[in-house]
Amino acid sequence: MDATTALKRLTNRANNAFDEDQETRARLRSALTVDGAQLDSLMDAALRTAGKAKPWSDLMKRIERHGVREGLAKQRQEATEALLMYGFSMSTSLVANAARLAEQEGLRRFLGSTDGFEVDEDEAPAEATEEAAVPAPQPAPPAEPAPKVTKAQRRTLLAIRDTNVKFREFTVRDGIKVSSDDPDTRPRKDMVEWVISRRWAKADSSTPLLFGQAVTLTDLGRAILAG
Repeated sequence: MDATTALKRLTNRANNAFDEDQETRARLRSALTVDGAQLDSLMDAALRTAGKAKPWSDLMKRIERHGVREGLAKQRQEATEALLMYGFSMSTSLVANAARLAEQEGLRRFLGSTDGFEVDEDEAPAEATEEAAVPAPQPAPPAEPAPKVTKAQRRTLLAIRDTNVKFREFTVRDGIKVSSDDPDTRPRKDMVEWVISRRWAKADSSTPLLFGQAVTLTDLGRAILAG
């Protein structure tokens, strides 16, 4: 099929997965306000829909970078490799085990849903076919000077740069927390949120919190550390 038709069908399927995930989370949030509500089934459902939505979110980002045909091929290859690499060992955390099983099921569903998609060659990018119409590049605006920071703020930026800092929702009851590869230098959640508010860092909100939203430095955050 042509790339335009394929993109429309893939986008519809992705939106269905996103809508289902949002509806499930809304039901869980509503139940949290009711005393004595049974949350186990709602939490399991939230894990399942998050697992289903994640490969579609990754696919949409790949299509933006590589086009429909190549983006789909890359995402299917990654999903297949991820399933093949999963072992049988389990975590001591029931939530982690449930999230892992939900992610595996989401990958299998994604591969089944996209099986048989034959996409024609993507059209050449507009900039490649209409070079004459591209205006001359404008001078870059002057770089924003790096502000002075406190020691605590600098430690937070270093942790974001070096220790794979993420926002994670381990359990609904515990709420959103910060994880990192180094517990000894793990920054406080309020400090991470503060540097994000200053645009020194940013969080990848396209990824479900159950799988972790990576926090990375912006150009300004990197300039602060380089200063």
